Amino acid sequence: MKSIYFYKSALALAVLGLASCKPSIDTITPSKGTADFTRYIALGNSLTAGFSDGGLYLEGQQNSFPEMIAAQMKAVGGGSFATPFFPADKANGTGYLKLTALTNGVPTIGKETMNLAIRGQVGAVTLYTKYTGEMNNYGVPGIKLIHARFPKYADFNGLYERLLPGEYGTNPTTYLDFATAKPWTFFSNWLGNNDILGYAAAGATGEAPTDKALFTNEYNAVINKLTSTGAKGVVGTIPNVTVTAYFRTVTLKTLLAAVNATPAGASVKDIYIQPGIGPARPATADDLFTLPLSSDGVIGKGQIPYGLHPLNPVESKYVLDKAEVVVVNDYINTYNNTIKSVANAKGLAVMDAYTVLNEYGAGKHVNGIPVSGAFIQGNLFSLDGIHLTPLGYAITANAFIAAINAKYGSSIPIVDVTKYRGVKFP
Repeated sequence: MKSIYFYKSALALAVLGLASCKPSIDTITPSKGTADFTRYIALGNSLTAGFSDGGLYLEGQQNSFPEMIAAQMKAVGGGSFATPFFPADKANGTGYLKLTALTNGVPTIGKETMNLAIRGQVGAVTLYTKYTGEMNNYGVPGIKLIHARFPKYADFNGLYERLLPGEYGTNPTTYLDFATAKPWTFFSNWLGNNDILGYAAAGATGEAPTDKALFTNEYNAVINKLTSTGAKGVVGTIPNVTVTAYFRTVTLKTLLAAVNATPAGASVKDIYIQPGIGPARPATADDLFTLPLSSDGVIGKGQIPYGLHPLNPVESKYVLDKAEVVVVNDYINTYNNTIKSVANAKGLAVMDAYTVLNEYGAGKHVNGIPVSGAFIQGNLFSLDGIHLTPLGYAITANAFIAAINAKYGSSIPIVDVTKYRGVKFP
């Protein structure tokens, strides 16, 4: 079977790589403060939908951060909350990655292909089992901020199309209109991640980042709509994708160590990459390799050893070179400045995901559970290296709750993160 998503030898090296005073317990009476949580709606992309392990499936949906927040909101007057779950007999949804073995530090990762919720294919668009029923979680994997007001977006995204009535190609409703078709009293908005993610994840070879001015215009439009009824809400900033396990697992150091562990590569000193601009050159520690450095380009293979000679460098799609890292971070910082500025002007709470995920990614303990950005063993990131585990989503839910409580004087109880898992081991 084809090696899946990474150069195993390098990955194996990467993966392996209270006071005595009596605590006091304060009793807090739950309060809604100045907010109204009667009908909470959540807008966003894959992070809002509960996407994990490279797919959207029922367990991930059940452990989405809006589901967790809504459950805690019930203590302060929150109403019912509905997520467009896949049915139990099609619980594996789009399919997802699963860890089938971890032998001497070498992970074996396969793809779940049974009990999927796929109903057909139209060109490049996969169609999924339709959902009918109430809805509060409007998270749609793949959606960008600039798609929120785009008519007929359902014709391009099957995970949005499954939420709409009618057959494929017959419903032109925009995402923003769909999410706001019924009255709401409180919202969370975490749109914007995908406006930079695709570009970064493809080593800067994918779709260009959303123009900064266009991002500002569209963000204002979305927030103006969400606050038009006087509803309060919370927004999330965009995480720093360059510090995720997707970019920090396969490194120059682990690649060189793996190559030099073989007799044929005992004297290798450089890994050659194709940067976005200019000729092939030796990689530096400032260049970031992506997790999908897979078997279609294994280091050292071929008559001209792949990655070990400037005539056969690691392809640009597998590397975010140091100049491209600067570009990605510039866009993220600009987008986040817009998000914070608009939120402050509207009096909204802000969950600074950029800071929160940097903090947990660097490593800390949560209720005795070690959490870090390390792939597989860090508990924070799922098997795709970008999206979160259920534990990661619980941490995120608590960050949202903290932001809401601080802004509106509410006292929504926090989520018990010990109830949620990290990466599932076989």
